[in-house]
Amino acid sequence: MNEWLKSAAGTRAATAPAAERVRYMAPSGETFDVATPRWRAPDGAPLALTPGPGLSPDRIDSRERSLWRYAAALRVDPDSRVSLGEGWTPLLDGDWHGGAVRFKLEYFAPTGSFKDRGTAVMISYLRSVGVRGILEDSSGNAGASLAAYCAAAGLSCRVLAPATAPAAKVAPIAALGADLCLVEGSRQDVADQALRESESIFYASHNWQPFFLEGTRTLAFELWEQCGFGVPSAIVVPLGYGSNVLGLWLGFKELLDCGAIASLPRIFAVQAANCSAFARPWAEGTDRWEPFEARTTVADGIASIRPVRMPQVLGALRQSGGSLVTVSEAEIAVALRGLLARGLFVEPTAATAAAGCTALRDQGQLAADSAPVVVLTGTGLKAADRVGEILSEIAKCDRERGVRGARCCARPA
Repeated sequence: MNEWLKSAAGTRAATAPAAERVRYMAPSGETFDVATPRWRAPDGAPLALTPGPGLSPDRIDSRERSLWRYAAALRVDPDSRVSLGEGWTPLLDGDWHGGAVRFKLEYFAPTGSFKDRGTAVMISYLRSVGVRGILEDSSGNAGASLAAYCAAAGLSCRVLAPATAPAAKVAPIAALGADLCLVEGSRQDVADQALRESESIFYASHNWQPFFLEGTRTLAFELWEQCGFGVPSAIVVPLGYGSNVLGLWLGFKELLDCGAIASLPRIFAVQAANCSAFARPWAEGTDRWEPFEARTTVADGIASIRPVRMPQVLGALRQSGGSLVTVSEAEIAVALRGLLARGLFVEPTAATAAAGCTALRDQGQLAADSAPVVVLTGTGLKAADRVGEILSEIAKCDRERGVRGARCCARPA
């Protein structure tokens, strides 16, 4: 088993306070003091953090209406906390494709995406260790999140984003005071440019810096609490680089290791078929990235070409008993329309989770009598023009088929 996953699955120490226990850890098992900020190991590998302390109901601060209600399990200096009220998003009962579901409305976050969980904790940590300026690369949501939290923390922020990113996603980055640089090419080209610039400014990539995962794991704590300190049978979540998959895995594994829960939920990840870096390794049972043909997708927020934590993400899916599913552009469009019809105004990337739930039920991986959590990751307000275009395309398809309300070329919601 990969050393990173061994540690995440290991038994927690039960004595020292969490803040004194955390260290950076390389895949080799070598550890480093977190007093010196790092974003990768000396050999270039991604870093993790040593296992977290877990949580019990009596250690939750119920007065807090944010992820900081779980401060007892967050290994950052409380005096450096930066918060805009992130976390504690609604868990809404609903129906989907012939069965019950619970929609987790992560798009209710301060900047409209789940990224705020990771950003709040990561920026709090970086401020505590003296970082005063950061570099980030993003397809839009992470950049807006970093810009907002850097503004709140008084840090300078430079964000590289694809020149093709929706204007509504990149406009907040500049509006919040960040230095925005649009890069021509693919999402991977943007990441490569950030790596070159990381020699001169601290690279606070949400895909590399492990304190971002320290924040996204609060999604697991929150679902546990909102489910009456129980565990949902399954969780369906979009997959780009994997910070939500890993956050869920780390959080629930900590709860299991400390005795707060008796079993893990199955984690199901959803990628757009047009850009699925994980599909081939998953199908072949490996954990190695392989070249693939990436095509344009409406789910731009998960159009990752070369995820940096592929072995860890695939290991989390396998060990949770979940799986990976890919969905077509037509399936994403139909799922988006189904969510809008339920009053849930999300971006196309978030709709992949609902499309994945449809596919998983059709494949028999999710029973109709189960009630999986479907994580809706980003607001439609940042992609309103694209949402309108997709709805127009569906309406045109319906007209051409001559059937009012027909589900165009895909499974119905």
